[in-house]
Amino acid sequence: MNLIKRKIAYFLVVPVLLQYSCASLSKNSGNSKYSAYLFVYFTGNDKKDESIHFALSKDAFHYIALNHDHPVISSAKISSTGGVRDPHILRGEKDSIFYMVATDMVSANGWNSNRALVMMKSKDLIHWKSSVVNIQTGYAGQENLLRVWAPQTIYDKKAGKYMVYFSMKHGNAPDKIYYAYANKDFSGFESEPKLLYQSPADGASIDADIIYFKRKYHLFYKTEGSHTLGIKTAVSTDLTGKYVLQDGYMQQTKEAVEGSCVFPLIDRSGFILMYDVYMKGKYQFTFSRDLAHFSVIDKSVSMDFHPRHGTIIPITEQEAERLEKEWGE
Repeated sequence: MNLIKRKIAYFLVVPVLLQYSCASLSKNSGNSKYSAYLFVYFTGNDKKDESIHFALSKDAFHYIALNHDHPVISSAKISSTGGVRDPHILRGEKDSIFYMVATDMVSANGWNSNRALVMMKSKDLIHWKSSVVNIQTGYAGQENLLRVWAPQTIYDKKAGKYMVYFSMKHGNAPDKIYYAYANKDFSGFESEPKLLYQSPADGASIDADIIYFKRKYHLFYKTEGSHTLGIKTAVSTDLTGKYVLQDGYMQQTKEAVEGSCVFPLIDRSGFILMYDVYMKGKYQFTFSRDLAHFSVIDKSVSMDFHPRHGTIIPITEQEAERLEKEWGE
């Protein structure tokens, strides 16, 4: 019996009231090769919690931590600081390779203490090859670089390359979002990072997350400043620039949020936007059909762990079973 079936008792304690709405949204279409979801995340600001964790779900709403919510990869072995945060995972476009990136950082050293990110790849989600990319030491003109945060990866179909994007802060300037194309080994960049997006209000732009929908790239990001705070979107037909800021905020709470992630449901009925309500120690899940209007679905979501900034991708039944065999109970 697999991990999710063995944990059915956990879900039975969720009140019936909390299971009102999303079952119809999570049905598989019948022709999709994917049947589960992998949640990759870290858990807190202590060094021991700044590490990569995995959880599984069969329906995108109920998640169970693998490995007893202990790290599945050693931060000490893959990072220069001894800690990693904000992991993002991507399935390869034309092969069976998975790509993961993370912030190389221990927050106890200070929020302006890191200059690097970690790049990783795997063929089986179990064994990972990794490399550290230090922007300050690797490229000229980065003497006043203070931090490199929340990298993510997307495949650029036009260029035929994987693009890594992340925020950087230099001196007294606000955080801005940059990008660089990964080399063939996914162990570094082809060239120095270039500017992708900066807030028109000149506030900070961090935690970028790009999703392609209706022939446009939708850039979700967190903005900070004296008059703005929350998750915004900017849209472009060009992956590497010309993003136009959209009206309004995407979060459905008045609490402080960060680390947004958008992913499509397997049955293509819509999208889930989730984000870290970090001052309250919780996550919020919302549902949308158009990436413009979102409704809260927290009452339909359960987790036996407390995640911080992470990402979710669909996986096959075979991949889920492999993960359960390696890190299940």
